[in-house]
Parts: sequence; C-alpha cells; structure tokens
Amino acid sequence: MRPGWIERSVLCLVLVAMVGCAATPVVPPGAARALLRDDQFAAGAVARDELEPGSIFAMTASMREYADRHVMSTSHGFDLQKRLLDALYSRGDLQLRYDADHTRTAAQAFEARAGNCMSLVVMTAAFARHLGLGVRFQSVRVDPTYARTGDLTFAYGHVNLSIGRFVPSSSQLLGQSGGNWLTIDFLPRQDLRGQRFDVIDENTLVAMFMNNMAAEALARGQLDVAYAWARAALLQDWNLAIAYNTLGVIYQRRGLLDDAEQVMRFVLGLEPDNVAVLGNLAPLLAQRGRLDEAQEVQRRLARLQPDPPFAFLVRGQQAMRDGDYRSARDWFERELERDPDNPEFHYWLALAHLRLGSHDAARREMALAFDYSRTSDDQTRFAAKLRQLKAAAVH
Repeated sequence: MRPGWIERSVLCLVLVAMVGCAATPVVPPGAARALLRDDQFAAGAVARDELEPGSIFAMTASMREYADRHVMSTSHGFDLQKRLLDALYSRGDLQLRYDADHTRTAAQAFEARAGNCMSLVVMTAAFARHLGLGVRFQSVRVDPTYARTGDLTFAYGHVNLSIGRFVPSSSQLLGQSGGNWLTIDFLPRQDLRGQRFDVIDENTLVAMFMNNMAAEALARGQLDVAYAWARAALLQDWNLAIAYNTLGVIYQRRGLLDDAEQVMRFVLGLEPDNVAVLGNLAPLLAQRGRLDEAQEVQRRLARLQPDPPFAFLVRGQQAMRDGDYRSARDWFERELERDPDNPEFHYWLALAHLRLGSHDAARREMALAFDYSRTSDDQTRFAAKLRQLKAAAVH
C-alpha cells in the first residue's frame, strides 16, 4: 500500500555522475575524522540541537494529538498499521503532498503537510513509534534518477520503511517475518512484491537525512551550513560514501582543493569504481592544472559510464538549437528510456513535438512533465505551459 505520489530522496550529490548504493568497506573512525576541516568553516552555522539525531523524529503535541484522535481512538488497539497509514495518507483532512524542495524533519513535514521521500519516511516512523509499532528502514534497489540545480547534478536513490504489527494481548511486537510487517513506499508504479531492498540501521538512515540537508545547503551556496550537515552525517555513519562525496564537493567550492582531492582519493581507495567521485575528481584535477591526470580519470570514467546522465538530453538540446527537431525528439526519447519519470525530459520532448507540429503529443508530454514534477515550482511552471498548449489547441 502506498500513496499516489512520485517520490524520491536526495541520497547522493554529484557534479557529473551518480554514486552507487553499495556498502562501503568499514572505515576506521580515526581515518575518517582526519578528513574533517572544522577550522575552515564557521562554527554554529546550524544549531546544535538541530544536528541531534533525535530531533529528526521528534513528535510535537499536535502530532501526538492527531495520532491519538485519528488512530488510537478508532483502532481499539487492533490493526494499528493500516489505521496509521489511512490516517496519514488517505484522510482528506491531512492532505499531505509531495514536495522535493526540502528535506524536512517529522515535525516540519507534518506542519507543512508536505515532504519528500526521506521526510515522509521519518514522519511515518515517528508516528509508528508513538503508537508502539516497530520500524524497519530500507534502502530500495532501484536505478538512480537525476536532476540538475545550476551546475550541480543530483542522483536520487530511494528509501522506504516497514512497520511491525503490535499485539495488545501479549504486549509484544511480532517477529520479523514478512507477514507481520507492512511496507510503506512512496514510489507509485513500483511493484512491492518484486522489490529488492537492504535493511539499514537507523544511524545510516539519519546520516542519509543529514547528507540530504548538506546537499540542499550546497545547492543554495551555504557552504558553512552544508559542511555542518555533512560533518554530522559522517559522525553518524563513517561508512556512508555519499557523505564523503558531498564533503569533497564542499571543500572544492570553498577553495580547499588539497582537502577536496584528499577526500575524493580516500573514497576511491575504498571504492575504485565510484563514478560519482571520479566525475568530481576529473574537473578538480583540471582546475589544478593537472590536465594529463584529469584526462586519465575521464577516460576511466568513460569506460565505466559511456553515456553519463543527461548526455542524450544535451545532444537533443543541441539538435534543437540546430533546428533538427526530429533528431532532438529521438535523443529526448532515448533519455526517457532510461529515466521515464524525469519531468525535464518530458518537457523537452514536448518542445520537440511542438516544433514538429505534433500538438497532441506535445500536450501529452507536457502533462507528464507536470505529473512527474518534484517541486511546487516545477508544477507551477509546467501547469502554465500546459494551459498555453491547451489554449492554442482551442484557438
């Protein structure tokens, strides 16, 4: 059972390519801590209490009141899993909506009535624990998808959770067999029966949340804030490779090129084929004037990833500029073959169809761009363009 939303979590930050979700070999805390550069960033950029793991799941009085009124008072202690899911995601009065603009704590998501995948996972977990239900976090094995913000490219992984059933008569949580756990997912069109996932510890989930916060701050250009969150992520889980990747990019943006390279090479020592880090290291080496090394890293990356994210989109955009709309359409369709839910790809395909005079196809693709939008800004933009296309059809 799942809400009817397109859903993703910002688990990885990259400049050029994506990072895999495979587990990193165990990292000695001392070796990882040596990579931190507290003296290069402002202290107190993020309040200390915000960096506490417990604050992510903290319940407010209004949340407790909502749970008690809409779940406990109607369940009589039975079927709490399904009643919780109905209260959070099926009731008309709560009206939660998907919003990928920000990663929110449980309390913030409830207050805003909105959240991305990570936000909804932590909010649901907070409610479940308040009701005495077990919680199990899971990293889902799905192909990453991508989005761009300025010159940053984000790879999106996915997490979900399962809620354990509680038996009031015995006051014990049932065992971890499949029938006693209800999986809650925020990816529609994903068949949960065939879904593969890895159970992750809470500290890893918290580290992922904090890495999200670091990535979002980095996209806003708030380097001190980004460092505080990336540092907190690593303190939660020294083995989270994506947090090192984020840290390296933060150092590069701050001009700490030696430190950035040290972090990237540290990760490559653990994961030699980490394409995210290779994609970041190549331009860093070029920035430092070491062009031969940069080219060697780029050749290595090309062998691992011949067609990087957005490669077909870029070719299609160039074809649009050249007036070759048929080729542009074909390139955009190729991009959609490997990421069919990306709203930017549907948007550009709609423009190609429009230039080719295929107005029905253009409207269809623009509608899909709106449906797959991850942020409220994108929804507003694509909705306006869709109205324009429909108005043009009427006239």
